[in-house]
Amino acid sequence: MGAVKIKDGFYWVGAVDWNVRDFHGYTTHRGTTYNAYLLVDEKIALFDTVKEPFFETLMAHIREVIGDPEKIDYLIINHIEPDHGGAIAKVVEAIKPDKIFCTRNGRLGMIGYFHQEDWPFVEVKTGDELKLGRRTVKFIETPMVHWPDSMVSYIPEDKLLVSQDAFGEHYATSTRFDDEADFCELFQEVAKYYANIVLPFSPQVQKTLKAIKDLKLEIEMICPDHGVIWRKHVKEIIEAYDRWSRYEANSKVLVIYDTMWNSTEKMAWAVYEGVVKEGIEAELFKLSVSDETELMAEVLEAKGLAFGSSTLNNGLLPTVAGFTTYMKGLRPRQKLGFAFGSYGWSGEAVKHLNKIFEETKTEIVHEGFRVKYAPTAEDLKKCEELGRLLAQKVKEACSV
Repeated sequence: MGAVKIKDGFYWVGAVDWNVRDFHGYTTHRGTTYNAYLLVDEKIALFDTVKEPFFETLMAHIREVIGDPEKIDYLIINHIEPDHGGAIAKVVEAIKPDKIFCTRNGRLGMIGYFHQEDWPFVEVKTGDELKLGRRTVKFIETPMVHWPDSMVSYIPEDKLLVSQDAFGEHYATSTRFDDEADFCELFQEVAKYYANIVLPFSPQVQKTLKAIKDLKLEIEMICPDHGVIWRKHVKEIIEAYDRWSRYEANSKVLVIYDTMWNSTEKMAWAVYEGVVKEGIEAELFKLSVSDETELMAEVLEAKGLAFGSSTLNNGLLPTVAGFTTYMKGLRPRQKLGFAFGSYGWSGEAVKHLNKIFEETKTEIVHEGFRVKYAPTAEDLKKCEELGRLLAQKVKEACSV
């Protein structure tokens, strides 16, 4: 598709991966992009690289803009993860940069990956600047958003932020800008990306947003390392990151469950009915037929969680155990919830789910409800009442 001019002297030279469907466990049904950017001034700088198999695509795009890749003076590495840094060694060999700008952890990480201690590394910190001619690059460290090496690069003359993984999404398109894409699809992918990658580092996101505010950076364009370039909805994406990193959620309940012989499923439907009867939006997810990374985007946005599982081998059903373990690692916070489930003779599932709630600092609105064998009409009424209770708590919390 060729290099794309973003602004005068600033170009997208990355690659689009239409075929990737699994990103170390994260489902990428819409593919992704590996964005790299070329700034042409008195000095020429390349921001980030691409996944290693796309090295030749990167080189072809660079040649379109400047001809000989060896004209590049500086390589700026905002993030070393192999989806961006896999081609670094080949790029260094091809362009022979005078300097490679990165954080201290970026230098250590590149040495760890490529075992090249004699590359021309220049370690930078927040506030350091690089003059390229008419343009300046200001560096801001963003450790653990979402790797220790991470930083962003700001070009004040263009009010442009090269943001590495922040504000990105796995979204392959033939267009490069947010206003050229389907905004509903795009924002769905942004939420999914935050929920599955950035959510554990929300406190660090708040620190980064504060640093941007304290430095009084004017941002009119955001160029992430995945997905589209933000030029129309810049305010909206920054506000979304602020809201998500403060764990704000919508007045909504998710009923998430799996079932062995349909008893827990009947309970799940009754909980769902109770929520809906309180006038609160609800969604029902059976884990055996749900995509856990898609579901995490729903968890991000919902205030209430009702988890259900049959008891199997004194524990949870494998699908429930898998998802709750995955969710726990992503550290959602400030949720409301309760557990339910059926059992045959031991009945520990509710206890295990309550422990998950405790570990994610979810406020438990009820000790939980379990049913032996199949629920009676009275049991289902109790489930509906619990759904109502959770909905009422969610309503109260979201009206504050």
